[in-house]
Amino acid sequence: MADDCCSGKSRELERLARQSAQRKVLQTVLLINAVMFVLEFGAGIVAGSAALMADAVDMFGDALVYGLSLYALVRSDRWKAGAAMAKGLFILLFGIGVLIDIIVKIQSGVPPSSNLMLMFGALALVANLTCLRLLWRFRAQDVNMSSTFECSRNDVISNVGVLIAAGAVAMTQSPWPDIAIGAIIAFIFLRSAVRVIGSALPTLRMV
Repeated sequence: MADDCCSGKSRELERLARQSAQRKVLQTVLLINAVMFVLEFGAGIVAGSAALMADAVDMFGDALVYGLSLYALVRSDRWKAGAAMAKGLFILLFGIGVLIDIIVKIQSGVPPSSNLMLMFGALALVANLTCLRLLWRFRAQDVNMSSTFECSRNDVISNVGVLIAAGAVAMTQSPWPDIAIGAIIAFIFLRSAVRVIGSALPTLRMV
């Protein structure tokens, strides 16, 4: 019985340690994304870049996502699935927002500043690679952390897209590379939303 008690206590301490580690990581990546949203969104407005602004809005969404993940961390599987569902809906909304911005960009036809796109796109990439490295060991722990990792992975893909668009805009002096990358980011958002919502639904139905 003593062995069972010690074993149970050890498992509980291990569980609490994992939750504490998750909390610290989520707080760190939340701060990184909140700061980057302010910097990148401001740069997107000045540069007139749909891709850069979409990437910045994604940063803001991720800050909300990490806040939801922190809220669900010490709660039941139903709460965690609910947080994952909320994250999926956020991603869906951002995808629709990017599509609307693309329509506005097509109507204006003004090319963005490629230099600002390169500078802040590279800064955002470094920030998101840092977040991805921090979240890597928690990626398969539960549906909540899995969907959080999914968000950061999408961010890295979006950052690379912004850099590609910046290079193409610099070479062509056309807004279309920026518009094209914005459309690709929207597709990534929408596909990710379907995956995250799909992974959360079974848990919500079971619990």
